[in-house]
Amino acid sequence: MDREQIKQRAQQYIELETDEAFRNGVRDLLGAEDWDELSDRFYTDLEFGTGGLRGVIGGGYNRMNPFMIGRATQGLAQYVLRAGTPGPDGRYSAVIAHDSRRYSDTFALQAALVLAGNGIKAYLFPSLRPTPELSFALRKLGASAGIVVTASHNPPEYNGYKVYWNDGSQVVAPHDTAIIEEVQSVTTDIRASEKKEALSADLLEYLGSDMDDAYIEATKSVSVRPELLQQQGGSVKVVYTPLHGTGAPLVERVLGELGVNVVTVPEQREPDGEFPTVEFPNPEEASAMEMAVNLGRKEKADIVMGTDPDADRLGIAVPGAKDYELVTGNQLGVLLVDYMFSGLWEIGALPEKPAFVTTIVTTDLQRKVAAHYGATTYITLTGFKHIAGVMRELEQDPGGPTYVMGDEESYGYLIGTHVRDKDAISAVLMTTEMALYHVSQGKSVLDRLDEIYEQYGYFEEIQISKYFRGQSGKQVMADLMKELRGDPPTEIGGIDVERIRDVQNGTLYDLRRGEYVEDISLPSSNVLQFFLSDESVVSARPSGTEPKIKFYASCTAEARGRLEAAKHEVARKLQAIEGDLNAIIARAEST
Repeated sequence: MDREQIKQRAQQYIELETDEAFRNGVRDLLGAEDWDELSDRFYTDLEFGTGGLRGVIGGGYNRMNPFMIGRATQGLAQYVLRAGTPGPDGRYSAVIAHDSRRYSDTFALQAALVLAGNGIKAYLFPSLRPTPELSFALRKLGASAGIVVTASHNPPEYNGYKVYWNDGSQVVAPHDTAIIEEVQSVTTDIRASEKKEALSADLLEYLGSDMDDAYIEATKSVSVRPELLQQQGGSVKVVYTPLHGTGAPLVERVLGELGVNVVTVPEQREPDGEFPTVEFPNPEEASAMEMAVNLGRKEKADIVMGTDPDADRLGIAVPGAKDYELVTGNQLGVLLVDYMFSGLWEIGALPEKPAFVTTIVTTDLQRKVAAHYGATTYITLTGFKHIAGVMRELEQDPGGPTYVMGDEESYGYLIGTHVRDKDAISAVLMTTEMALYHVSQGKSVLDRLDEIYEQYGYFEEIQISKYFRGQSGKQVMADLMKELRGDPPTEIGGIDVERIRDVQNGTLYDLRRGEYVEDISLPSSNVLQFFLSDESVVSARPSGTEPKIKFYASCTAEARGRLEAAKHEVARKLQAIEGDLNAIIARAEST
């Protein structure tokens, strides 16, 4: 796209954008003739993917701003009116929540006013709320759709827009692609009400504290041993950080009402979209949890916990032999699966046909633990919308298995059925209860984890994420995946590759036999999995919302009576695999 075309698109945007600050930002770039920045903002439109929008905040068609929010919401409104389900009162409606990021409140209100302009009632939270509460409120109100304005744990310059359907889950087929088509059909015809008009016409309603009350009660209902918390909750000390996001009010409340002593990191308690104390507000990162762990040492906490800005992910650290140790998303998932299934079995409350739902890149150890208690494991693509899809199917089969919990390796957990997305608030409650239970049995959380390894085998996982920024980023990722498909490695980390699953093509290739077999157990997705001869698994998955590719590797070894040796064996394998994966990435960058 040449400079004249970029200039024309920038001038068109200035005419269409209703927010003066975003208009002026583009005017300033035109005045400075900053063609590199203008090109990045206007060479393409920010893509509305299957989950919604995510991008850098700023003026332009390739940025997050009120115009792009309005355009996306206009498309969503058109689809709701065409294919949505009215609520109990016969009206179409949507619930909207937002986090603490820059302009999140502005974007949320813009979405509400566009919905109102299309005759769809908008229920808007008056201040920031966690993503799981949006899912809960949508279901409770019987709304037709939902929107969360958040970029989760991305850096401060990002914001995002996630779309939910009437079951409380992020949109899936056929709604996802149909909404994309509607959004793409919108150019300049965006119908938005004035705020006063929307309020007077009962097309905009602010939700009150009664929704918080209902969500808290539903969260507390997932407890396996509520009497344990009631009797001994005061004996456990939790240090917690919301990482400047939405989590503090509800985490402090739900644990406080159960008598748990919560100490919140003061420097990170207040919402702040600049996230001034962390590089990335992501509890998966050791650096993000550093302040909380330091406070945990000082307070002699029994458990340290952190949630991401929209409070759907949970990371923890627990006291180890010498210091606090961070627990990975896979490890916490194992501990929660073990506690939920064993606890429900012990009190006689485990369903006759229990179900556990997880993803293709989550450790297989969780499946082994669930199977020990007679559970059927359902494996989905990455993303909680797919886990919610399985929940939907299970509910439609009264004689089939009953959902107990689901999770994914990226620190997301869903216990109970009142929410249809990962829920860090209920995960905080159950993690606290799990830790308290093990302490009451005379062991630490890490002691119990080692017992699980001894019984089922030692598992360890790594993840490598690589960002490819700029206009060429998507092409680099596409070329990398093309190379892996066209010329796949025959060994990774010195271990033979035996089978290659291509989820996009629905095939499984057996290298030993040199033949393909059909594998359509999962919906088509741009994912490759390499199954190695020693039961290691390596997966490659480009992100659908960011210019990023992720590699996952999982290795295992027999641990009964030799746990330390198994840990060393697996560490050696993962180091070799990581070296080969980094070499693959380096080659892609150099071409």
